[in-house]
Amino acid sequence: MTKNYLKASCFALSLLLSSCSGQALIKKNPSVTSKKDSLKTSKSKTWDFNDLNGWKDATQAGEPNYSIKDGKLHIFTNPDSWERVKIKSTASFSTGSYTWRVYAPAMGEGDMSCIAAFLYHNDHHELDFEIAYGNQADRKKLNVTSDELIVYMTSQGNPEYSFQSKLKRENWYNLTLELTLNDKKKYVATWKIDNTTFTSAVLNYGPRTKFKILCSVENLSFAGDHIPYQQNYAWFDWVTFNQN
Repeated sequence: MTKNYLKASCFALSLLLSSCSGQALIKKNPSVTSKKDSLKTSKSKTWDFNDLNGWKDATQAGEPNYSIKDGKLHIFTNPDSWERVKIKSTASFSTGSYTWRVYAPAMGEGDMSCIAAFLYHNDHHELDFEIAYGNQADRKKLNVTSDELIVYMTSQGNPEYSFQSKLKRENWYNLTLELTLNDKKKYVATWKIDNTTFTSAVLNYGPRTKFKILCSVENLSFAGDHIPYQQNYAWFDWVTFNQN
């Protein structure tokens, strides 16, 4: 009887020590994280354009003229057309920093065609970078030289806002849109090129309005003086989103 009692006591003590040891290992093991903890640390996203995972077609007019080549996204529009070729992210985002690595080619002189890197919710909640040859009136106003293009930084509504500057053509650029909140919980949009701030605007709405990320080349009337005479294109090397 006594022997059986001692065996049972030792067995129970062994189980208790084993349980405590296991709990200690779980607490000390840094590689064991919950799904909730993992989501908290996931605040950034990069698309390298080795494929189109996370994107879908958003072309409004013409054929979806885009492809992946050497880890870059190539988009183009044809001459004598009003093609609007786009892709958009499958996910939506709000506050944070959005950057597109974009190559701006020469573009056809006077062609109504533009390269766009932008955020879209609807036609009245849209924030753009648009790079174009530009019409003669805009080029004269900005004193644009023959080796330069115009970059338009725009809020399409709430409120409408536009700022123009110029860029050397046949160059790569990092185009960054930052969305922060002011003390009234409204978006403040800031446009940067290669980490230099160009302009900013306070918007009439806040983080309940979420955006798709878009890359496009579009033949649009504001972008020049005539329907495009040549094929115009852009390269997108990567896109990043970093949450505030």
